[in-house]
Amino acid sequence: MNHDDLQTLFAPLHRASRATPAADAQTRRAWLETLARLVRENVEQIVQAIDADFGGRSHDETRMLEVLPALRGIRHAQRHVQRWMRQVRRPVDVVFQPASAWLRYEPLGVIGIIAPWNYPLLLSIGPLTDALAAGNRAMLKPSELTPRFSELLAQLVARYFTRDLLTVATGGVDTARVFSSLPFDHLLFTGSTAVGREVMRAAADHLTPVTLELGGKSPAFVAADYPLAKAADAIAFGKFLNAGQTCIAPDYVLVPRAKLDDFAAAVLDAARRRYPTVAGNADYSAVITPRHRQRLASALDQARAAGARVQALDAGGATEKIAPTLVLDPPQDSLLMREEIFGPVLPLIGYDHLDEAIAFAAARERPLALYCFSGERAVQRRVLDGVTSGGVTLNGTLLHIAQDNLPFGGIGPSGMGAYHGQEGFKRFSHARAVFKVGPINVFQRMGPPWTGLARRMFGWLAR
Repeated sequence: MNHDDLQTLFAPLHRASRATPAADAQTRRAWLETLARLVRENVEQIVQAIDADFGGRSHDETRMLEVLPALRGIRHAQRHVQRWMRQVRRPVDVVFQPASAWLRYEPLGVIGIIAPWNYPLLLSIGPLTDALAAGNRAMLKPSELTPRFSELLAQLVARYFTRDLLTVATGGVDTARVFSSLPFDHLLFTGSTAVGREVMRAAADHLTPVTLELGGKSPAFVAADYPLAKAADAIAFGKFLNAGQTCIAPDYVLVPRAKLDDFAAAVLDAARRRYPTVAGNADYSAVITPRHRQRLASALDQARAAGARVQALDAGGATEKIAPTLVLDPPQDSLLMREEIFGPVLPLIGYDHLDEAIAFAAARERPLALYCFSGERAVQRRVLDGVTSGGVTLNGTLLHIAQDNLPFGGIGPSGMGAYHGQEGFKRFSHARAVFKVGPINVFQRMGPPWTGLARRMFGWLAR
């Protein structure tokens, strides 16, 4: 789509956001119910489109990791939106009494949402749920790497929603650049840090506030006290779902050095139980494009050439799928340790003391997620105090993102701002301050002309 096409889509949203009074709770719940019907009534089409785009995406993963949390997020918003919309009373300083003050949560206007390819449904519907709950209009830009799903989503939105409430813009990188430069009232982008910088620059021309959900190298700490097999199973689960193409997947694991080989064996055993075969396994997803597969292959070749030990399950001749792979103690200057991996390749790094592991992770850019496996609260606290991240799951992986009562977002290079549930409602709302003067305005009566009373009041209040 070119600039004129996008302006044509944007214009009715913008006009409606300025001309129509803010929707009440009943209307917002109706919008959300329409969104839920869009998903529920088209599950099989959605699943098949995503499978085709990936060249092999587990249908059950799409149902469990995208459809289910999307529907539950909508249901959560429907249940709570009326409470979220209530005015919030704020205290008034004694100087201005008698009076009252409160906050009104009002729609921002038109929200732009740029969604990625790795979870194309959830990362479109999730922020859209929060935008609609906050009473906004919205415009979606799904990824060009999932063209079948993107076209399906555009068709479904046009069928279920009016063009002045919700619309979808499809297209490639050029479309995304123009989309980012539209005068949205808020823009949410999910994707890579590099592209996030471009989106923020484009949005700056209109002073459009942005929420950036990026990524980074999310560490997993395995403490000496934690059962090795239990940690290995949880990490294998979080890493190899969607073939590692998850923004909060464990990106590397810090393991007591003496247990490194045993841990590697346990991770591969856990992966083998979950995926007995790779080629032809409908439960194991493909890496989305040849370019992404080649990047991972080059990173593994680089690690091998530098002397790192590489261990993997048998791929069975699969071409679009990369088998679960471990890299033990990769060089710190290798691509695997410089960039987010975004695939089923997991570096394991040995440490001698927990403080050493904490220092290792803390010296790197702040990640989107952090995982810590320990039964000791003191150890968990040391890790949480020592390494900052967007979110955390303790003694498991991924599950913090599924909590509708917790915000989801990054920090620094892993993101800016957060959404989900009430935090998402607030993210896409304007907290409008309202002050109501009481029957007597004491502050106003003190002057000017300023009198001795005003000076005495100053002396008393400034103490």
